Formats: sequence, structure tokens, C-alpha cells
Amino acid sequence: MSRTLVVSDSLVIAATPAALYDRVSRPALMGRWSPENLGATVRGADGPGGGPGTDEGAGRGTDPERQTGVGDVFDGRNKRGPARWTTRCTVTVADPGRRFAFRVHAIGLRTPRLRGSIATWEYRFEPVPGGTRVTEVWRDDRRDWPDFVANAFDRLATRGHTFAAFQARNIRTTLRNLKRVVEDESG
Repeated sequence: MSRTLVVSDSLVIAATPAALYDRVSRPALMGRWSPENLGATVRGADGPGGGPGTDEGAGRGTDPERQTGVGDVFDGRNKRGPARWTTRCTVTVADPGRRFAFRVHAIGLRTPRLRGSIATWEYRFEPVPGGTRVTEVWRDDRRDWPDFVANAFDRLATRGHTFAAFQARNIRTTLRNLKRVVEDESG
């Protein structure tokens, strides 16, 4: 059985593209709207950085909730039921008010030690009447996994679903929660 490698959904939110980008490009805040993510720690956010792509981050400031830019690295804390794990991610696109994307390239329980292509997450911001259409995209980057292995793993990890079906529900929930948080703050 082949698998779906890309899932996306969109929702119009009563806010500007810049305001929405500002929130989404701060991985430490993601736990406020994601059903699975508990937030993130930008590597190097507590001291001077060593440059893009290094373990120390890009050195753009000491605020742990700061916006991230291309090359910044962050560790996301996640949960699903009783399971907890950490992912290491690198920002790949940071186009303020338009697009924000990051690649997940390591995973582990407390420290992301298992390296490999896992997923790419992308957010697109399009001005429309009444606000901004936010599109969230998940790409399965496990291209070197045979379909039968990925499908078996997915069903075990998601209690019977493929990751595509599971992420479609997560994306819908994330967008609804983002809308609620942003519109409540501005209302």
C-alpha cells in the first residue's frame, strides 16, 4: 500500500500575515495551539550564538521566545498520550508575512540522538478579505523507508492510523487553536 507523503489544510484567521508569521516563527509558542507539541527551546537562545546551523543557533538574541530565522535550530518537546519525545529541527524558510518552514531531522526521548529525515512543516500566509489564509503543510521526509515499514510503524505510533491521516487531524486542530488564540488576543 503506497502512502500519502503530503497533507495540508487552510483556515482564514482575522489577523494580518505579519501578526500570524510573528507567532508561528516562534517555536517556543507552538504548544499554545498544537495538540501534540508542548513548545520548543531555540538552541543558543540563552547566550551568544555561533552562527546559523550550529548547535548554538544563529545568535540573534537571548529571548527564548524570539523569532527564528533560516538556519536556526530548535528542540521541540512533544507528547502523544503517555508518550513523550523531543525532535531537533532546523528552520529552512523564514520569509516574514509569507512563509515559515522547518525540517525535523533528529528524534529521541529527552535528547534527539536518532538522526535522519523525518518531516518538514511549512506555514503559508496569504492576505484575503477578512484576514489571512493560513495553510499548514506536513511532508513525510521518510522517503527511504519502504512503504510497508512506514505504514506498520505509523499504525503502531498513532494507534491505528497512517501518519498522513493522523497529521491531517492535527493540522486542523492546530489551525483552529491558532485562530482561537490570535482572535481572542486581538478581540
